Amino acid sequence: MYRWRKLSEQDQAALLQWRQGLKRPWHSPPHFVEGPAFFHLTAACYEHAPIIGSTNERLQQFSTDLLATLEEAHCRVFAWCVLPNHYHLLLHVPDLREATHTLGRLHGRTSHAWNGEDDQRGRKVWSAPADRAIRGDSHFWVTLNYIHHNPVKHGHVTRWQDWPWSSARDYLEAVGREEAARMWMQYPVLDYGKGWDD
Repeated sequence: MYRWRKLSEQDQAALLQWRQGLKRPWHSPPHFVEGPAFFHLTAACYEHAPIIGSTNERLQQFSTDLLATLEEAHCRVFAWCVLPNHYHLLLHVPDLREATHTLGRLHGRTSHAWNGEDDQRGRKVWSAPADRAIRGDSHFWVTLNYIHHNPVKHGHVTRWQDWPWSSARDYLEAVGREEAARMWMQYPVLDYGKGWDD
């Protein structure tokens, strides 16, 4: 997503020509999945600026609004995490287009509100969200571990349960620490997501 600006003009033109030849959107991957499915959705603030996390109150309000938005879109949330500059979701969605459309409206509302609060009218707040279809049980559990580990990965906390804007505490309470540790060992994150949100 962020490598585009690092490409030369010639490489950008070649990439666009290739995508157009395949009848794909210019800057985003095509969505082939129709109907209900499991997805890892992620969205970041533009150029990873810490706009969500400018205050703890904003992090809390956005987390609350994000979960309410997903409920409105009839998504079942298995794991979630909101960080100062991006968020991750592991979901079962009845309709991906409807879910991303609903999230887009949330992004629009928050962009308008935050740019007003920060006296930054016209600032670009969000980059386009990305989705990855979950391909099986192993992919599901690695993704869940990745999402819960994200605040640790980025150095915000040393333990999952210390990050308040995440489903990690609820997960640990539901399955117990011993089972969570077993699942961590059985489905290690390793280099999953390398380069996604750096």
